[in-house]
Amino acid sequence: MEVKDWQLKALTPIWTGDAGGNGDRLIPTGIMGALRWWFEVLVRGLGGRACDPTTEVRCPDKNVQQADKPGHHCVVCELFGCTGWARKFRLMVLDEHDQVIQNQIQADQTFILRFVPLRPIREEEWCLLDATLRLIADYGAMGGKTVFKPSDESNRQNQLHHQDFGIVAVDRRPEGIDCNQQLASTFVHGSRNRRNFQDNSFSWASLQHFWCVKGRYLARQDSQRSSFNRVIGRDMRKNRSQQLFQNTNINRWLAGRQQESKKVFSFKHPEVARRTFGFVKPRLVNFQEIESRLGQVWSEFEAEHEFQQGEQIIEKLFQMKEGI
Repeated sequence: MEVKDWQLKALTPIWTGDAGGNGDRLIPTGIMGALRWWFEVLVRGLGGRACDPTTEVRCPDKNVQQADKPGHHCVVCELFGCTGWARKFRLMVLDEHDQVIQNQIQADQTFILRFVPLRPIREEEWCLLDATLRLIADYGAMGGKTVFKPSDESNRQNQLHHQDFGIVAVDRRPEGIDCNQQLASTFVHGSRNRRNFQDNSFSWASLQHFWCVKGRYLARQDSQRSSFNRVIGRDMRKNRSQQLFQNTNINRWLAGRQQESKKVFSFKHPEVARRTFGFVKPRLVNFQEIESRLGQVWSEFEAEHEFQQGEQIIEKLFQMKEGI
């Protein structure tokens, strides 16, 4: 079974953090968690079903006792594992000299994600894993602290909670990965995958509901103005920034709350990878609402050309050829 390497470059520090919340060490499970989360987003975007391992509907299915029987676990757990079904690979995070990285990955540092198969990994799974890494690099972010928001205030923009984390670029991909949308879509719809579970509380985390604008960011401008807060529906005044501007269902969902993430993410640095992305939720907030809110805070915003939706991004991901 062939080992596969993806060589990445960190454009910002990557925060994984230990049990005490310290970020000076690299915790590989933090990388693993990010990979799995975005893998789930991609699978749902292709029309597949993916459980959320943090909820009560996580795999395995309690009614299917044998792990190798159809319906025991979802297509994501097939690769990443669940109770009774081990992960198919071991992840190693290495430097350019093939040494295990132990300290936090810093900006401009090159690192390698090495996937060592422990059991056979299907061609379609390599395809989805490759697309996931490119999705993170081109449109998303990796690791913790990605919910931090930038600031344009000169005396605050370098504080920890205004710094950018988790932006990476893919420098080199493995050769020989045959990846096309039809292959991936057919695989995630496979009859062996577990599908009979309620996912209403987390199905919004799908590439079908994803949007991204490159080259722009949301931030706090001063104590009275915050383009970020205006978009998510919070009061723009700093001393009331945890309060909603209007207590609507849309604002409550976009702004999140304790133990529930915001649904908009923005990154100011580095300028070449500047981006803002987020999610919509069917029957609550649509793409047009997000476009309208962004248009209120960004001058000369041309949504038709700048605002990318999930379906467009899926097409771009699967148009990629081998190599970089």
